[in-house]
Amino acid sequence: MNVQIADINETRKTLTVTLDKGEVAAEYQAILTEFSKQVNLPGFRPGKAPATMVAKRFGKELHEEFKNRVIGKAYRDGMEQSKLEVISLVNVEEGTIDPMLSAAITLTVDVAPQFPLPEYKGMATEVAPTEPTDAEVDAVIDGLRAERADFKVAERAAAKGDYVRFGYAGTLDGKPLGEVVGDKGIYAAAPQTWEEVEGTNEGLLPGMGAQMSGLKVGDKKDVTVNFPAGFAAVPALAGKAASYAIEVQEVRERVLPALDEAFAKANQTESVDALKAATRQNLARRKEFENRAAQRRQITDALVAQANFPVPDSLVASERDGVLRQFIEENMRRGVPQEKFEENKKELHDSATKAALARIKVQLILTKIAEAEKLKVDEKDINSWLMREAMRSGQKPDKLAKDLGKDRDRLRAIQQQILFDKALDYVVSRATVSTVTNKA
Repeated sequence: MNVQIADINETRKTLTVTLDKGEVAAEYQAILTEFSKQVNLPGFRPGKAPATMVAKRFGKELHEEFKNRVIGKAYRDGMEQSKLEVISLVNVEEGTIDPMLSAAITLTVDVAPQFPLPEYKGMATEVAPTEPTDAEVDAVIDGLRAERADFKVAERAAAKGDYVRFGYAGTLDGKPLGEVVGDKGIYAAAPQTWEEVEGTNEGLLPGMGAQMSGLKVGDKKDVTVNFPAGFAAVPALAGKAASYAIEVQEVRERVLPALDEAFAKANQTESVDALKAATRQNLARRKEFENRAAQRRQITDALVAQANFPVPDSLVASERDGVLRQFIEENMRRGVPQEKFEENKKELHDSATKAALARIKVQLILTKIAEAEKLKVDEKDINSWLMREAMRSGQKPDKLAKDLGKDRDRLRAIQQQILFDKALDYVVSRATVSTVTNKA
């Protein structure tokens, strides 16, 4: 056997593995012997048929298995002799594979890039204060009160935070919207609907709530609704300005429940002070979680900034396809039509490639950190993942474990992701931390 290595680029190489006639013949003889033991031919006891008859009767199947065996041997021997850290097999050029001849198999492989680890201990990170302010505590409690609010009829003009019941009919360039929106008639007209005045969340018609302050029952008004360019619900309205004639039918004001012991008990605490204390504690925990997430982002961004090494094309392509698939699936669930993706195909491809490149670089660095620090994935890590996934998906841990045992590729992917997380947590745990007030 002879192995010749040629560089295509820093992370892609070709290995030409030449097996001599004796090695090729031995593979053929081995597979022929196996076939002879397994097949039945009329007139012969099982496994006793002459090899020549077996070769003639099962020539196609025999040659296909023989070819695969030779390629497999070339790959194994090539990997062993070259000592390359192969990430993926990109292409195989098998040439002529004949039992009577030597065979030259050309393998194109992507290999792990070689690079020095950046300094990953003592990396600088910034966090926000975790002690909640009184205003933050009050805001959370006000949110709880808003969830239990009552809405009473108001005999006055609508003000911010009120809810208005009204009817509407729309036109676009003088044409009734019913002729424009197709089966989405709710965007054309309705005898009544509700809208929050100057609410933080957009209602059905973008910006409608911002135009209702000061209106009273019986008031009529023509308002303009500017639909955003990416309005997926009704593409025919995207980027258009429609006119709506509205008539106010009712105004209701939000009346918050009293902040008293009854309200505190309704929220599983014994008193208002206890409610505030519990709220403060929950807020602090949330801030700590957000700080941890922020540190992880800062660390990964810093690692990418220092990652001045080439990345195997096959890894980038695979990761990019995953990024694109996830993006498209999420947006299609939101109602974005397929045509929109085609219109922005190049931008989406470039953006996904950039994201994939950054992810792969971080993963390669974290893999190397894990090796340097001898971090491993053990049974406890897998069990923790199973419990988290069971809670997330509503499945039983035992069933998840059973399914995982049948899917080795998925198990390896999960183990790899756990290792990345352990390595990142290791780096975060050894980072320097500065607390910055008013940090975004």
